[in-house]
Amino acid sequence: MKTLEKFEAPFKLGNFIGGSWIPGSGTACTVISPLDGNFLGEFHFSTNEDLKAAVAKAKESFGAWSATPLKERTQVMFNFRDILKDNIDEISRIVHLENGKTIPEARAGVMKGLEVLEFALSIQNMDSQAKMEVSRGVSCEYIREPLGVVASITPFNFPAMVPMWTMPIALTLGNCYIWKPSEKTPLTSYWMACALKEAGLPDGVLSVVQGGKEVVEGICEHPDIKAVGFVGSTKVAKLVYAKAASTGKRALCLGGAKNHLILLPDAEVKLSGMGIADSFTGCAGQRCMAASVLLAVGDVDHIIEKVVERARATKIGEQMGAVIDSSSVERITKAIDRAESEGVKVLLDGRNPVAPKGCEKGSWLSPTILDGVKPGSEFACDELFGPVISIIRVNSLSEALEIENSNPYGNACSVFTSSGIFAQRVAKEARAGMVGVNIGVPVPREPFSFAGINDSKFGAGEITGEASMDFWSNLKKLTTKWELQSDNNWMS
Repeated sequence: MKTLEKFEAPFKLGNFIGGSWIPGSGTACTVISPLDGNFLGEFHFSTNEDLKAAVAKAKESFGAWSATPLKERTQVMFNFRDILKDNIDEISRIVHLENGKTIPEARAGVMKGLEVLEFALSIQNMDSQAKMEVSRGVSCEYIREPLGVVASITPFNFPAMVPMWTMPIALTLGNCYIWKPSEKTPLTSYWMACALKEAGLPDGVLSVVQGGKEVVEGICEHPDIKAVGFVGSTKVAKLVYAKAASTGKRALCLGGAKNHLILLPDAEVKLSGMGIADSFTGCAGQRCMAASVLLAVGDVDHIIEKVVERARATKIGEQMGAVIDSSSVERITKAIDRAESEGVKVLLDGRNPVAPKGCEKGSWLSPTILDGVKPGSEFACDELFGPVISIIRVNSLSEALEIENSNPYGNACSVFTSSGIFAQRVAKEARAGMVGVNIGVPVPREPFSFAGINDSKFGAGEITGEASMDFWSNLKKLTTKWELQSDNNWMS
């Protein structure tokens, strides 16, 4: 087993540049655990000068890394996979401490990241280039080449999983990678950088720059960064895409969502009750694939009762983790207050819960179910990013689809039904990038890629799966002729 350093609070973080940890030169920022309010550590924000140093080291390392044979680059990723698997308990604990997820949720996030990593390991076997004799004496082929220095900006809600959507693929293809993790969850980046160094990744190929807005803007503007991946809120995704694209960079920016579940009266009761409840309570609702709106078609109260029953039985600190910080709890609580004041029925009230013992200073909110929400209202349209679901009552599947398709976002839509015809209709007509049938969180498994549409995605391409290879690389086309053919024609 390859065991890395065990994290113990308090911890002082820095930037990972050229294989060494270097303090940022900006203002100090503390890291507080949402579980119990305890101090975990601190770091200094990076400035543009820090970013420039990271990019310079990456440029310096690119020639040797890109010239390394694909199978040798892949071997580093194999080593990284072994280290992650050998130390999964430790990295899950770190995610649990800084993000507030339950340990099983943190572990599941690492496992999903490993799935993408394993897809990256397959590139050596599936991307064997292509060569064809297109005419007598003339051949065409393509050669896949890395872009150079690329960057990824990742969110707090999946500190390990989301970077592993992009990092293994971009690195395996031969790029050098700048990673800007969320300032709310920087600890995981320290552990993962150490793991990649232990795996044999050459110094300078990976850089970690801690920070906030200044670093994000610097990444978008730096002329030597060729591509930017982003996952976060729609508001920021739009800004990052616009700024990065305006400089000629490739940019793929995934935003938030207001995902709709459609519940039909013929749905299987136990399956639906569990799937709907788990969709909005999992990860404390802090995921862009969480259910936000339940479109209840006709008489489905018997199923909603099961949703309420399962959500009520969800114990915070055991089956559901914390919300990221106290300001988020306050924001979500005020939204519930406004809904109630406007006549929305609170079927299940998660405000002011009893915190787990010893975690009274943590950021806690229990599952909340709002019933009778009106289409077009704040609670039907705005992403709350917490364990709250809004029920909108409708009379038909057509009405449900009309509401779903008026939603400006486009990550996910699911239908709960026993009818194949109804399921096929939703799959065909719902304007969402990922559709589920009797599945509350329809995240595809690799090699099927993750990506929404509409205001949930800005830019072309896919962030995972086979299509992601084209985002992180170029295809050079080579046409070759060595001698004149006796039957020379226009194709020769």
